[in-house]
Amino acid sequence: MRILTVVCSTAALMVATPLSAQTLNVATAGDQNMVDYVKDYLGPMFEKSHPGVKVVSVGTGAGDSGSQKIYEKLGAQKTAASSDFDVVVIHQKAAGTMVKEGLLAKYTDKVDTAKLVTSETARNSLGADVSGFVLPMFQSQTALAYNADLVKSPPGTYAELREWAKKNPKQFGYNGIKGGMSGVAFVAGWVYAFGGDADQLIKGPYDPSVKASWDGALADLKDFNKNVVITPGNAGTLDMLNRGEIAIGPVWVDMFYSWQADGKLPPNMKLKLAAPGMPGQPMYYAVPEKTAHRKLAEEFIALATSPQVQADGIVKKFNWYPGIDAKNLEGKLDQAAWNKLFSDITPTDLSKNAKAFPIAPYFNDILESYEKKVAN
Repeated sequence: MRILTVVCSTAALMVATPLSAQTLNVATAGDQNMVDYVKDYLGPMFEKSHPGVKVVSVGTGAGDSGSQKIYEKLGAQKTAASSDFDVVVIHQKAAGTMVKEGLLAKYTDKVDTAKLVTSETARNSLGADVSGFVLPMFQSQTALAYNADLVKSPPGTYAELREWAKKNPKQFGYNGIKGGMSGVAFVAGWVYAFGGDADQLIKGPYDPSVKASWDGALADLKDFNKNVVITPGNAGTLDMLNRGEIAIGPVWVDMFYSWQADGKLPPNMKLKLAAPGMPGQPMYYAVPEKTAHRKLAEEFIALATSPQVQADGIVKKFNWYPGIDAKNLEGKLDQAAWNKLFSDITPTDLSKNAKAFPIAPYFNDILESYEKKVAN
């Protein structure tokens, strides 16, 4: 109810605002830090360069449910003269649906920074073609965190990790598929490594018979799990690494660096992006088809995806990977900040081994197959 109240208040504000001023309403699905990023950092910067414009930041909640609320609002206003929102920040799953239903505007050809993005996720959102409709706000990425004092030569591939876990029982931990998305990402990466054609899982087309080819990989994963610790969640994996209860585990890179910056992880913890790849996912900037302020929305996203803002805001403030290609940030970050984010995992590593999650039907098949053939 609180979210709906804020949205309604925002709508009322728009009506009451004098014609000489303009309000740009930005709705963000995601954690509170993403809402605050717009409210406290991006918004004031945009207002300074656009006198008379007020940026209002509205949060709709974390996870896919936050994007679902934005989808429902835009759907309800499809026949209205204009929508309550001018810029939306949404997850991959919702983006494809919104494009398909005509709720988003095709805008990236009007934004110069679009040419700084070559990531497949700017075009393919879990199998849906979103070319021209989205630009990544940031890229989140999973990787293997390890204790460098205990693991002198960390496994660089899933095959090496499988052998390492046999020789070092109960020293690898992950959270399965129910305790958080880092565990889901690890399982998806396992299927990419041992289950066949990863490109088909990521790009499609969907063939329901493909999941039968994963039986050997899933049997190996069930055997692998005998030698590992199932942790209680994303934070639980980091906690167990910090306490020395495990030596390696998959984590979200931004969470890892935030914990390290807060002193909750020691400096001897390092990261490795295992080949042939581990999944990550972006959050997208998009423009509702019914916005009354399309040009302002495009200018806002252009600012948000500019190299300096990506360097200062996305990388330095929140430890996310940039939404634009990382090479465009060279010279925009001081050496310490660059080394912090890119010394363990280089831009080259990201271009080779940072994968998207599978398209939705394969994603569901992997989760279902894990429950049937690994968890039981």
